[in-house]
Amino acid sequence: MKILIVDDSKAMRLLVKRTLRLAGFGDHDTLEATNGSEAIGVVQTEKPDLVLSDWNMPEMTGIQLLRSLREQGTEVQFGFVTTEASDEMRAMATEAGASFFITKPFTPESIEKTLAPVIS
Repeated sequence: MKILIVDDSKAMRLLVKRTLRLAGFGDHDTLEATNGSEAIGVVQTEKPDLVLSDWNMPEMTGIQLLRSLREQGTEVQFGFVTTEASDEMRAMATEAGASFFITKPFTPESIEKTLAPVIS
């Protein structure tokens, strides 16, 4: 399985990758993108099975990325890894086609609990 991690912070991308490994998902291939615009290209060329995206990023936000992918007919599993998770944001994300929300700070246990049903 290919997992695309989209976040403008290199440190956060590395932390997500490390936490995936600690949560038992280290045998999956990980890809990275620094914002939504870059992620669209990665999705088109690499065809990931799962996208883990930050919400707030320059150039194209996570919700804009999700909406753009859905408008293109791309049905990749998509979830947010973000510090903000208001009821309004969750509703907007669900309406746009997101499968889950992981709130920062996260743990290997919270990642495993959220992703196990998606990845299995």
